[in-house]
Amino acid sequence: MGNYCVPQKGTAALLTLSAQQDFVRPDSPYRASGVLRVRPALGRLAEGFRAHGAPLFHAVRLYRPDGSNVDACRRQAVEEGLRVFMPGTLGAELLDEVKPVATARLDPSLLLDGGFQELGPAEWAFYRPRWGAFHGTALEARLERLGVTTLVICGFNFSTAMRATIYEASARDFRIVLVTDAVGNASEEGIRELGRMGIYLMPSQSCLDWLVGAAAAAA
Repeated sequence: MGNYCVPQKGTAALLTLSAQQDFVRPDSPYRASGVLRVRPALGRLAEGFRAHGAPLFHAVRLYRPDGSNVDACRRQAVEEGLRVFMPGTLGAELLDEVKPVATARLDPSLLLDGGFQELGPAEWAFYRPRWGAFHGTALEARLERLGVTTLVICGFNFSTAMRATIYEASARDFRIVLVTDAVGNASEEGIRELGRMGIYLMPSQSCLDWLVGAAAAAA
């Protein structure tokens, strides 16, 4: 089993999940746990992947004010006035730590239409309508065109977005790395469970050291 799960050097992409301002605002009902620990690690990963020319994808949530595109478990709350991840608001924007430039802003119209917004060389944001980053998106086709075989995953909402995305990626035979100190709302047991299904578990520094080694090997 290990031969099919080992991350492959030179064909890895970084995928951030819900690395958005509404997950870190002190007054947000969806504030993620471990924010102070996770944010610097997210920034280091994004900078490291950019520096080595590896692809980056940022999967974001956007909730229409009428709740029409919101998950069933949250739809009523949005219909009744909950305002999180609203298109065009600062709360829906990417964290400063993962942006390629501080002035980068999301294009809600493009994203909600299913487009991939180019933020920089080999870097895109896209909208995911449900927990998993593959559900109802063109992510798989994009990764295949780029020759990506390994997904390095980080971000917020371990119990929902991250688990769903990892299961979806595994079902598509991607090799997967979960960056353990760049994950919000995670439990040790939940992370160990993923390790038992062939997911590679690395802290951010080990992941970046591996990425440097991958770049050196390809040079």
